[in-house]
Amino acid sequence: MRGSRIILAAVLCAAGCTAPRERAPEFDESAWRADLERWKSERAQRLASPDGWLTLVGLDWLEPGENRVGSGADCTVHLPDGRTPERIGSLWLAEGKVRFEPVPGLDLTIGDQPAQAGELATDASGSPDVVKLGDVSFHVIVRGQRFGVRVKDSQAPARTTFAGLQYYPADTAYRVIGRLRRHASPIEIAIPNVLGTEEPMRSPGVVEFDLNGERIDLVPVQADPEKPQLWFILRDGTSGHGTYPAGRFLYADLLPDDRVVLDFNRAQNPPCAFTPYATCPLPPRQNWLPVRIEAGELTYHSE
Repeated sequence: MRGSRIILAAVLCAAGCTAPRERAPEFDESAWRADLERWKSERAQRLASPDGWLTLVGLDWLEPGENRVGSGADCTVHLPDGRTPERIGSLWLAEGKVRFEPVPGLDLTIGDQPAQAGELATDASGSPDVVKLGDVSFHVIVRGQRFGVRVKDSQAPARTTFAGLQYYPADTAYRVIGRLRRHASPIEIAIPNVLGTEEPMRSPGVVEFDLNGERIDLVPVQADPEKPQLWFILRDGTSGHGTYPAGRFLYADLLPDDRVVLDFNRAQNPPCAFTPYATCPLPPRQNWLPVRIEAGELTYHSE
């Protein structure tokens, strides 16, 4: 009898069994929903922090030589009118370095120290020097061969009137598992950005997964080669029809066995959705998905 059952099971499997699909690790749905809500709350707090993206009020590009900084009409780097002096100093760009010379007598700081003349570390260092005067601050960024200055104001209307973010309803169908198909060695791919240029980014391979019965590939990049987290810059059928037109970001940890849990409920708007002064990357053509991913953050409306 036992042999007959085995034979019958084998016949049935031959008639209808398919290869097993990748399955996400077992998880507690109630715990997952609670963690998702906590993540949403923390994301909103980061955006609305005194140094968050909602405080970004300016982006000016430096020219070789002297660049005046202040609210005056003759300044290259413009600070908020009525909130700052017409001139607080000058930024000197030469030989790939930026030097700041402050106007004496102002309550300027760099970090926790009174500002003094000297070279400023840019964001390329990972920890830029931030020059601050009251609620207003600025630091130097590098994009390709260009040097720019980001200006922030902790009292910017975008921050003080922020009413939160909106999301699609949480749906476990959009929490899927994929597998990284690695390149023989990581490659560099060209990622376009809103400045109209491209930046090379490191990609370890292609992530394959099934979503609503369709096999999909996504190309991740790694912002930090020392960390296993993957960064997906993507757009889908909801882009411009419910979600931010230019696309969204999704971050996912790479597990030791090259599995990747992609939770599209955590797909988020890029900084450019909140300010025109960000320098966001755009989805590479490989990540323009033909499906609608009705999960994650909706288009941001400031009013």
